[in-house]
Amino acid sequence: MPEPSREARRPLWRDRNFGIFWAAQTLSVVGDSFALIALPLLVLHATGSVAQMGLLTAAAGVASLVAGIFAGVVADRFDRRRLLIGCDLARLGLYALIPIAWAFGPTVWLLYVVLPLASSVGMLFMVTYVTVVRGLVGTERLTEANGRLNATAAAAGVIGPLCAGVVAARFGPAAAVGVDAASFAGSALCLSLVRFAAVPDPAREGGTARRRLWADLFAGVAFLRHHPVLRALTVLLTLFSFLQLGLNDLVIYHLKHDLGEGDSTVGTVFGIGAAGTVTGALLVAAVRRRFGFGPTWIGTVVLAGVAVVGMGLSDTVGEVAVCVALFLGALSVAGTCSMSLRQEVTPEHLLGRVTSAFWTLHYSAAPIGAAVLTWAAQHRGTTPVALAAGVGFLLIATIALFTPVRLSRPERLPFGYADS
Repeated sequence: MPEPSREARRPLWRDRNFGIFWAAQTLSVVGDSFALIALPLLVLHATGSVAQMGLLTAAAGVASLVAGIFAGVVADRFDRRRLLIGCDLARLGLYALIPIAWAFGPTVWLLYVVLPLASSVGMLFMVTYVTVVRGLVGTERLTEANGRLNATAAAAGVIGPLCAGVVAARFGPAAAVGVDAASFAGSALCLSLVRFAAVPDPAREGGTARRRLWADLFAGVAFLRHHPVLRALTVLLTLFSFLQLGLNDLVIYHLKHDLGEGDSTVGTVFGIGAAGTVTGALLVAAVRRRFGFGPTWIGTVVLAGVAVVGMGLSDTVGEVAVCVALFLGALSVAGTCSMSLRQEVTPEHLLGRVTSAFWTLHYSAAPIGAAVLTWAAQHRGTTPVALAAGVGFLLIATIALFTPVRLSRPERLPFGYADS
């Protein structure tokens, strides 16, 4: 086995490039977490309808789905540093439109323009972000870097909802969206100072870009289809995301409508809940080493299902906060395991397209799920909908026991597929 490189032996905290990138990603997550609370509150204040919240969430989900089809190809064909900066600047401009428009009165239709566009850009940012980490820190430090990025992103997710709730309660949800926009300006500034390693990509070589376009679009899908674990995982996560995307709206509606709480309480609950994400991010590496991929992933899906059932049965703010923390912690562990496995088994030149295909496929049912869950909550109440969603997560975990996802060490599975 070759000796680790000099770069690999250097502690990450002494790596200037990674440190700046780390800060940029943290700022980007702060912005996303502000939007997570501020935008649903903005819709609820203007319309009083959880169905409208779900419809807007579904519209953003559809936009992400469409963008995801092309995001991997774009990330593999263009300069990734410029893409990341461009995505941040685009989201800065889009989100800044909302508080400006709201200064003249509620303009709900604008949200149906801005949020889908911002979600599309956000999908491109996320795919590109995944592809640059390996080139930034090297393969030897990839797991450590992912752990640190996820942990600090989770910590930002604690601060963001708390601050968003406070800002929304004092100045209104539109002001919270303005803070969201500013966070992307800070992220873009940080990324402009990062030097990314050049990654050779077969798709950029020669004069066959146009002929390869459709092959590139389907290369990620082909890899997922041929890999037995990723194939099953993609199907299971498609079912998972159908139930998961609308849960934020469901929790907000439960707190505001059923329990009669204010905006600051909503922010506090999600801030406490995000502490679960921090805990999950800090524990995931040790848990996966101890139990392996399959038991860890399946166990956390079971925990997610139990937490969602608990949400449906909760009638106090404290109980809701605990259930949200458990759910987000389980989501953090399962998501980190899934991303790490995908990075471990995917060839470098396919990483962008496989990431794009994976997210596009497993998010494909999410917009429909968000619309269905929130419509059902509007007409049937949050409790039966949450109970049904929780049972759905438990069924997903049960199905996983009969697939290759149950394997403890799928990264060691012999696999002969190669891109051609």
